[in-house]
Amino acid sequence: MDISEIIASNVGTEAGIHIGKSDAPVKVISFVNVRCPFCREWHEKSRDVISRYLESGRIELIVKPFDKEKESLQRGNIIHHYLDYAAPEQTLEVLDEVYARQDLWGSLTHEEVANFAEDELGLSKQDNEEQAEKIIAEANAANIRLVPTVIIGEHIFDEHISPEELEKLILEEAGKE
Repeated sequence: MDISEIIASNVGTEAGIHIGKSDAPVKVISFVNVRCPFCREWHEKSRDVISRYLESGRIELIVKPFDKEKESLQRGNIIHHYLDYAAPEQTLEVLDEVYARQDLWGSLTHEEVANFAEDELGLSKQDNEEQAEKIIAEANAANIRLVPTVIIGEHIFDEHISPEELEKLILEEAGKE
């Protein structure tokens, strides 16, 4: 991942699914597409560390479901529009399920993906269009092209971070407060 062109200062904390306390000292901002296998890898590898720091109130996780034009990721775009931004903790659990079952729904037709979201996950389509547009505009302004792209303070990385490295970055950023 070439992060040299990413302008992290163009990434805000407004748009996205806000999980945890809004006054947490550290913001973990994660641009993802739920169909992307590398996003699944990031989610699974980071989940324990993220959960621990969410529970302690030290981080706020801001998930930015990034609708992509790439054919292989369009099924993720469909799922994104079923994520409930108003119920962030439950949505984090939904993300666990979506990633765990990615191999099952990832090759379905677009219509079948919508049916999977409704019938298998029990989700309802949400009015997320405005949020989706803000996230796309923000990613474009920041030159974010790939998912996952994760930002903690001035640190930009992808799924190639170990849980230990993630924890170190969180603690480092928390120490700046």
